[in-house]
Amino acid sequence: MAKLRDAGLPIARFVLSQPTLHPELRAVAYNWTEAKPAIVELRLPHGVETTQIYLSSPTRLIYDGTDMVRRRLEGDEEPSFPILQELKAEGHTDYLARRLVLTRGRSAMMAISTRRRGGFTDGDLAMLDAVLPSLATVLELRMVWNLTSTLLDTYVGHGAGERVLTGQIRRGSVETIPAVVWYCDMRGFTGLSDRLPGPFLIAVLNDFFEALAEPLGAHGGEVLKFIGDAMLAIFRIDERTSEAEACEMALVAAQLAVQGMRRLNRRRAGEAKPPLDFGLALHVGEVMYGNVGAPTRLDFTVTGPAVNLAARLEGMSGQLGRQLVVSSAFAARCPGEFVPLGRFPLKGMAEPQEIFAPA
Repeated sequence: MAKLRDAGLPIARFVLSQPTLHPELRAVAYNWTEAKPAIVELRLPHGVETTQIYLSSPTRLIYDGTDMVRRRLEGDEEPSFPILQELKAEGHTDYLARRLVLTRGRSAMMAISTRRRGGFTDGDLAMLDAVLPSLATVLELRMVWNLTSTLLDTYVGHGAGERVLTGQIRRGSVETIPAVVWYCDMRGFTGLSDRLPGPFLIAVLNDFFEALAEPLGAHGGEVLKFIGDAMLAIFRIDERTSEAEACEMALVAAQLAVQGMRRLNRRRAGEAKPPLDFGLALHVGEVMYGNVGAPTRLDFTVTGPAVNLAARLEGMSGQLGRQLVVSSAFAARCPGEFVPLGRFPLKGMAEPQEIFAPA
């Protein structure tokens, strides 16, 4: 904006809007005004396109395919759009919105307004026409980067996505890291899948995973994958997070997940739906973190004995009548009180394992 203003374009307000491919967001807008020159980012959720604010705005016309919307704001005539009425009341004299044509049929929108008497001149518009192709190119590059980051965050997790973006994409590219391993699984899912139609079953899974993943993410955990009705996640131990801190964060998240499932089941009871049950196990140890899979289809995940042990512990939780169990290693390293539930042979484990539960 500074360069355009320095070149003589009398911009008082600038808005750049772009659609985005994001599970929670419909679009992102960037607003600039001469009164507050810092750019403000607005994240617009899905559904914004059905609101009255959007439907009664020039933005809708642009995204419906109109190339340009221009309205003079001087004079006695009342503007037809509410946003233009606000701009006129603030002393703006001219408004211009333009569609930015991107690749693959995509569009973005740029809107500017001025307070200069007489509005924009033909020379102003010619200057704007000259910079629009460059602006569209820069915006497209930013959109591609944001799209890539969003897709990786959504489908492989934030931490794994960052590693992929930095070039860790070779099959077998793994490192051994210390981490808390979280493994949980819904109980009775086979029976549900036999009884419920597909869309209802997916809704159950979404509710189930949301109740678990929300506290996990809020306390530093990273969901790595959903395996049918199971979820695998880690809490990394590094220079910023000690072993005890990671264990404590995982335990707090797990206890909040148990509470979240209770709330979900109260809601389901009010809807005359059966309750959902689950088991969750926490273990701490070293895992192999990186790319595993076929040459053309890789999975960024964790593997190793620590992951196997967490899965086996979760399998025992139902027999022990507990929703949350932890390994002896976790109980020894996590602040808090734990009660021993006994030593049990676990499939694939050379020695019986002692299992604990939070007191």
